[in-house]
Amino acid sequence: MKTNHTARRGFTLVELLVVIVIIAALAGLTAPMVIRQRKKADQTEAVSNARQIGLAMFEFETEYGSYPDVNTATTVRDTTGSPLNIAGVNSNDYFRQLIAANFTQSEKIFYAKVPNARKPDDNILAVEALRQGEVGFGYLLNGVNGFNSSGNPARPLAVTPLLNNQANGTFDPDPFDAKAIVLRMDNSVTSITINQQNAIRLAGNNSGLLTNGPDSVWGGTTVTPTLAVPNMRSN
Repeated sequence: MKTNHTARRGFTLVELLVVIVIIAALAGLTAPMVIRQRKKADQTEAVSNARQIGLAMFEFETEYGSYPDVNTATTVRDTTGSPLNIAGVNSNDYFRQLIAANFTQSEKIFYAKVPNARKPDDNILAVEALRQGEVGFGYLLNGVNGFNSSGNPARPLAVTPLLNNQANGTFDPDPFDAKAIVLRMDNSVTSITINQQNAIRLAGNNSGLLTNGPDSVWGGTTVTPTLAVPNMRSN
């Protein structure tokens, strides 16, 4: 007796093309959502790290009378005998004073996921502390002098992400979905929208991060806001 076997039919070329088109369409719809969620997570991490920097800065100012600068570098070295390189012009050098003075033993709080940065390895021995690329925040000074908390509490103290790691106060809208992370001198942290000029608007200031004036957070001509940028890896 003969047994009838039903022929097994595979996908036709047209059916395969339809499946591929559907998958591509779904990927196109979900990819922006995935990217946005990733940037949101990176932003949240930067905000958390900025808060930790603020706490260390508060303790440092209480001990040394101002936030880190060239003068406190000398005092910290004399007081602690630290072998770390704490005198310099980039934010790595200034933040390194917080480690030397023992107000933090973690490099990770200085990290932000910005171009040419890398995850710190928490090796703080000698030249290994806050190496090139292990800092993602810029640091604000009054010329070459550190600020203190006696001024306007809305003044920024540390910021990220900087556009092309420049010291002109412009921001990169890409890493955190057009948001800049700002640590203020009252130890608060806020996310501020980056505008089309790659700038941010501070309280009472329409002209950007570093522009001074009587209606700005800097308060007049006696203050010279200066931005020390991180020591980043080259492209």
